[in-house]
Parts: sequence; C-alpha cells; structure tokens
Amino acid sequence: MRDQTALSVRVVYLARLRESFASPGETVRLPDGSEPTIDRLLEALRARGGAYAAELAPGRAFRIAVNHEMAKPSDPLRDGDEVALFPPVTGG
Repeated sequence: MRDQTALSVRVVYLARLRESFASPGETVRLPDGSEPTIDRLLEALRARGGAYAAELAPGRAFRIAVNHEMAKPSDPLRDGDEVALFPPVTGG
C-alpha cells in the first residue's frame, strides 16, 4: 500500500497566471490522504475560487511542467517537486 502522507511542492506561476494570481509562486501542501498527482494539486488550487478557479478551470489553456519537464495532470508528484503553470504561448 502506498504511503499517503502530506507533501509540499513549489508552484511557479508564469505569464498571465502570475498576473492573475498576483504572485510569482508559492509552496503548496497537498492534503493528507490525497493521491499526490498534478490533478490533486489543481483541485486544491481551484478550490480557492476566484482567479484560481477561473484560470485553472478544466478546458482552460495552460501547460504544466514538473522539475522543468512537460507533464500531464495524471502524473504523480513527489515531495519537493517544482510545478510550473503557464499559458501555452509565453512569447519572447
């Protein structure tokens, strides 16, 4: 059986998400007992409501990278991972 203790990840917000959330990033602790996946992280962020619910809504265009590698919502997370959330086109 998998150990389901709480874990913390560093979430980095880029481009429009940084502006919408008025933050470059934060450390987020996933609840005890939850399966540590990107989906669970997104659920926890959406539950805050407001800009988080709107910007991270299912079907909304944004990308995810874990430790600088592209990831999908079902991918697992480990304690200390860095999760970057960003729009599909960041320009530059």
